[in-house]
Amino acid sequence: MQRPLRADAQANHDRLLEAAARAFAEQGADASLKAIAVEAGVGIGTLYRRFPTREDLIEATYRNETDRLCASARKLLADRSPFAALREWAEAFVDYMRTKRGMADALPAILAASEGLRRHSRDALREAVTTLLKAGIAAGQVREDAEPNDVLMALGGITLISGHEHQRDLASRLIVLLLDGLAAHHGTALGSA
Repeated sequence: MQRPLRADAQANHDRLLEAAARAFAEQGADASLKAIAVEAGVGIGTLYRRFPTREDLIEATYRNETDRLCASARKLLADRSPFAALREWAEAFVDYMRTKRGMADALPAILAASEGLRRHSRDALREAVTTLLKAGIAAGQVREDAEPNDVLMALGGITLISGHEHQRDLASRLIVLLLDGLAAHHGTALGSA
């Protein structure tokens, strides 16, 4: 079992993963590790102590981004209507997929080498969407036949179609169309959810 990090070491770890996520999303898997360390406010030695290889950093970033996105479902539901939470989560999913796309060249080998990582990610994403949909159904905001896998597939398709960051408006418009189709009462997504 891994020992918990000291508070300062945990803060460095978290800043490294945040900087890496931004760098991989913008520059791809070959982003400069030195630049990531500088952005995180640590030395390159600190980066290499935590993540001895580029692949270690990519895997940790992928895990962290997946876990953050999935944990956000319950947080969003705590202070938003279920439908508003679903919309915000869908927007965050598109950002997550863009980060993942930046790591695309390296991820297949990492996923193949890391036992259960692909299944863990898929199960965690499905659970997050299920949580959001169940809350929406219970509130009468989401149609009862909404399927988590369908929503994930549609969001993945939206990410592919909308491409890069400069097409963010397209992704948002497509999410509104998807949510309009999920609405229990047609037009909820286009109204003031």
